[in-house]
Amino acid sequence: MKAKMILFLLVLALAAVSAQATSAQDEEGVRGAFLTTRPKQVDKPAKTDPAPKPRRRKPVEPKPNPTSTPVPTPESGGQKPGQRIGLGLTLFTRDSNGLAVRSDPNRVFRKGDRVRVLLETNADGYLYIFNTTDGGKPVMIYPDSQLDDAGNYIQSHVPFEIPSSVAAEERLRWFSFDEQAGAERLFFVFTREPLSGVPIDDDLLNFCRDSKNKCPLQPGAQVWAQIQKDLSSPVQVDKSRHFGKAQSDSEQVATTRGIGLSKDDPEPSLVMLTASSNTPMLVATLELIHR
Repeated sequence: MKAKMILFLLVLALAAVSAQATSAQDEEGVRGAFLTTRPKQVDKPAKTDPAPKPRRRKPVEPKPNPTSTPVPTPESGGQKPGQRIGLGLTLFTRDSNGLAVRSDPNRVFRKGDRVRVLLETNADGYLYIFNTTDGGKPVMIYPDSQLDDAGNYIQSHVPFEIPSSVAAEERLRWFSFDEQAGAERLFFVFTREPLSGVPIDDDLLNFCRDSKNKCPLQPGAQVWAQIQKDLSSPVQVDKSRHFGKAQSDSEQVATTRGIGLSKDDPEPSLVMLTASSNTPMLVATLELIHR
């Protein structure tokens, strides 16, 4: 009996080790698949170079040359055929020294805490961010008619932050929690093509310029229903367990100058990847609890 019990415990131990190894392999597969399209090296501009504004409108593509059909590559801003689309997310909080440090999104936030979100995609596409408070009506906080010329085009591995760390005033550089407790839920929608029924670029500028329309925009019922439906689509997730490290200089430069991150740069804290390469949209949420 004793020998059988030892054998039984040994089998359980081996099963646990095997499960942990499989889980680790799955997580490494998600993170590896997301980071594989990062270039090995990115040319960083000199500090004396003028800082260009990141482009948030899709560039006008030149007419194709009938004699040649170049294949897009990740280095040229293209996308691999059959590639699963992914979103990398890092939450930063403002420490007592004013520095942005990596923070666990599952922590409980208090009055006076300030946060900023850094996003990175593994393909070119369009980014939309919606916000609800305590399950209330959704509001589109990005694109915004007052930011980036109302554009929301994101290039592969070129980081994007909200709010911007280079905003004119310090109070505009962070989301700040007030004394009102609640749950803030951010919906990140990354699509290969623009969302139907949601104005961007000049259409959004004209929409918000019209006094009859209310901005920030509230998505229509049909659009929101589609987002909720896609929210239930399978998504593979890998979450880092390392927090507290300050944002790197390379991340700051890449974000403010519209430069792609390289394989040597810090990885996102949270990586989300669609389960299928045929999925045209990735919908992810981040819930911030404030007490």
